[in-house]
Amino acid sequence: MAMFLFKKNISEEKKQSRVKNRRVHLANERTFLAWMRTSLGIMAFGFIVEKFLIFPLQDKAGSAQHIQQIGGKCECLRYFGLFLIFLGAAAAILSTYRFLKTEKEISENTFRPTVAPDVLLALLLGSIGVLLVIYLINAV
Repeated sequence: MAMFLFKKNISEEKKQSRVKNRRVHLANERTFLAWMRTSLGIMAFGFIVEKFLIFPLQDKAGSAQHIQQIGGKCECLRYFGLFLIFLGAAAAILSTYRFLKTEKEISENTFRPTVAPDVLLALLLGSIGVLLVIYLINAV
């Protein structure tokens, strides 16, 4: 009987902790959804680059043969598009893991913020932006 009461107290304590930290849980959910939107955007951009080879199509040449020739020379764009799709999928998986981990830590009142994943992603996306600028400057 005492074990049953003890378990009931633990679940009530967790429930009260969750209600008490309602704003923190909701902020964690908003952050997770923002990561999902970001990963979807990265994957969509990668799909456009890979499928339509959007950068070579912006060349001033008008013939389809020239566009195809540019597309053949820029095989690296296909790999870049696939890399962006992979990066977006990886961001979705990692954000799901981070969301679940943070939810658990908030519930257990052991949450400690981490900066390393955010800084690494910012450096990676910044590097991709710089590479795109270099590519576009050289393509003109």
